[in-house]
Amino acid sequence: MLTRRHFIGATAAMFSPAISGVAVASSWPTDEQKAAWDAQVTPPGYDPATTNPWGLHPRLLPQRVEARPGLVTGDIHVDAVARYLYHIEEGGTAMRYGVAIGRDGLYEPGTYTIKRKVEWPHWTPTQDMVRRNPEIYKEVEDGMEPGPKNALGSRALYLFVGDRDTYLRIHGTPHPRSIGSRASSGCVRMVMPHINDLYEQVEIGVTAHLYPAPGDGPVTAHS
Repeated sequence: MLTRRHFIGATAAMFSPAISGVAVASSWPTDEQKAAWDAQVTPPGYDPATTNPWGLHPRLLPQRVEARPGLVTGDIHVDAVARYLYHIEEGGTAMRYGVAIGRDGLYEPGTYTIKRKVEWPHWTPTQDMVRRNPEIYKEVEDGMEPGPKNALGSRALYLFVGDRDTYLRIHGTPHPRSIGSRASSGCVRMVMPHINDLYEQVEIGVTAHLYPAPGDGPVTAHS
């Protein structure tokens, strides 16, 4: 059973300091359109470690860090306390990114499988989201077409439990200043150029571990 206390106690040993929605099948962008959007959301001269027009705290910029031996290459670990996502690499390192997580009561820690990944996805809010915040979601309850203003941003990794889509995603966001906070309706948000980099490295079938945040109770890993 994973708990917040268990994770906080293990985090220092796992990672050392740096060493240097629902799809709507209406229409899909062309490769040319996707490339144009990628260029639109990627700052000129983009360098993951230093580019920061979003005003993020420097610790939330991508960094390569040391990972504890024994972690599975390719897996993802989300530290909901520090607001970090780690992608485990070969050779004992991990890429670390700053993220935003779900608001209080909406974040769902657990163990998931990434079974789908989409460039410039469609998005439809869940009915629970529409009921909770009709002033925000009512006008888009039938879905949003892909694009830089879409809530899932430029890329999305879809989290499953078995064959069940949980409607939780690791995705880009048109609200990059939310990174480092609890801001979403349950998903893990990333700056679009950062998720674009991560997306290329993530393989279908890897495991995503979402650890508890402050105030969350214990969670039993999903099968």
